Formats: sequence, C-alpha cells, structure tokens
Amino acid sequence: MNLRHLAVFHAVAQSGSISAAATRLFVSQPAVSRELGELERRLGLTLFDRLPRGVRLTEAGELLFDYARRIFALEQAAQSALEELADLRGGRLAIGASSTLGMYVLPSRVAEFHREHPGLKLSLEVGNTSSIEQHLLEHRIALGFVEGPVKAGGFDTHQFMQDEIVAVVAAAHPLARRRDIRPQELTGVQMVLREAGSGTRAIVEQALQSHGITANETLEMGSSEAIKRAVIAGSGMAWLSLLCVGDELARGTLSTLKLKGIQIKRPMFALWLKDTHLPPAASAFLDKLEIDHATAKRGPNAR
Repeated sequence: MNLRHLAVFHAVAQSGSISAAATRLFVSQPAVSRELGELERRLGLTLFDRLPRGVRLTEAGELLFDYARRIFALEQAAQSALEELADLRGGRLAIGASSTLGMYVLPSRVAEFHREHPGLKLSLEVGNTSSIEQHLLEHRIALGFVEGPVKAGGFDTHQFMQDEIVAVVAAAHPLARRRDIRPQELTGVQMVLREAGSGTRAIVEQALQSHGITANETLEMGSSEAIKRAVIAGSGMAWLSLLCVGDELARGTLSTLKLKGIQIKRPMFALWLKDTHLPPAASAFLDKLEIDHATAKRGPNAR
C-alpha cells in the first residue's frame, strides 16, 4: 500500500462513487478505477461493492476507511501546524540572554513581540554568558544574547549594541566625593563581583589587570540587582552596566567613580548556532531588533 493508493481509496469512500472521486482528484475515472483495483489486488481484499449507482464499502473497506480518515486528518493537522509556524500564528521561540540584556534590554522587546504574535509561545531564560552558550549548543534555545566577547566557536554572531561598565559606590562612600581617582587607588578596596563565568566579570578583570590591579574579591553575587543592593548597603564598590543603574544614579543612591584611564565599553552580541537554519520566529525576532542575520559573521568575537 502506498499513500497515493490510499488517497484514491479515501476520496472514493468519502464521495461514494468513482466518478465523484475522479472529479475531486482532477484525474480521469479510468485512472481512479485502475488505482483502486491495484490497491485491492495488493491487499487481496475487496474494498467496495460496485453498485449500479456508486459504490458501498465492504467490511474490509470500512476498516481501512477508519485508518485512512485518521491518517489524512493527521496530514491536514501537520500542514496547518506548519502554516501557523511559517506565519508566526503558532510554534515556540526560546531565547537565552545574559543578565544585563535579559533583565534590562530584552523583556520589553519580547513582550512587544508577543503582543504582535500572541499565538507564539515565547520564553526568555536569563543566565550568565557561559550558560547561554552551552544552552545554544544543547539546542535548548534558538537565540542567545550575551555581553562581551564570545569565547566558544560554533556560533554565528552579530554585534547589535554597545554597553558601558561603570564603577559605582553608595552615595555615602568616601570615594564618591573624589574626582579623577587613579586606578591604583582601588587596590585593597572591597569589590562586589559577579560570579565566575559572567561576561561582566571577565571584562572588568581584564581591564583591571591591564593597570596591574587584581580585583579584591571579598563578595560575589549572581545578579546585578543583588550587587546593587549590597553596594547601597555599604558593601564597597562594584562594576555594573549603565543600563542597570540608571534609576539609582537618578535617585542619588549610587554614584559613579571617575577613574583615570579606565573606560570599559563592551559589545553586545546576538548569537545562534552556525550552519543551522533559523526557525521563522527566530528570524522574525532578529528582524525586529534590526539584526541582519543573513550576513552575520561567524566565529569567536565576530563583530
């Protein structure tokens, strides 16, 4: 049995006659009779009683018709699901983002995208840069958004914005009243740092090392929000994205330090697995962010 034979049988069973089935299938009546006869010979069973006007299913025909209905209903469901996926009326999109992007940049973009495509199931996972890269490699997410250079290979990347990392202290901290602080004066200052694997931590440590400074790690926290609260409470200084301290700077609960010779800017990348076809929802989300995924560069640190 092949699907062509089954489709002809299904059309005859639904329409009740060979001529009506031929009209539905846009073929000749002899062609339908030939296909139907071939199917009956292969099965060794008579599927229809031929009547003066039309046909009637035999017991074997009734049994096969039950299966055929389910098969072609499933085919139609698959076609509908694919059409919904193609025009974003269905399907899902899993996105991963490192902390700053996941908390301060992407939530509003994801929410707006969902309003435009309410039938699409969207999820946004927030983690550090290394975990986002790993989840892409494991196919748990379709798109990743990370801060700083991409260390691992195997990705197509596109820099879509730039961020600045600033040194912050509580407004009452002694350093907050200083201007033009030399980097060497930070030696011994208590720092609240992100966890190992964080893109923010990596780029800060690199900048400090270029000035011969080793970060005095006495407190480590896994989110920018936790770090802000700790610094406001008097736990030293921290290095945070301008994207996440705007409100605190405006309220005066945090102050930025003016450091001579240190300005930390970092690129922010969208990335996805190279040599992988992006699903329609992922392509549409990149389009919304005005990221040209057709010409994205490949490999670590692509810009």
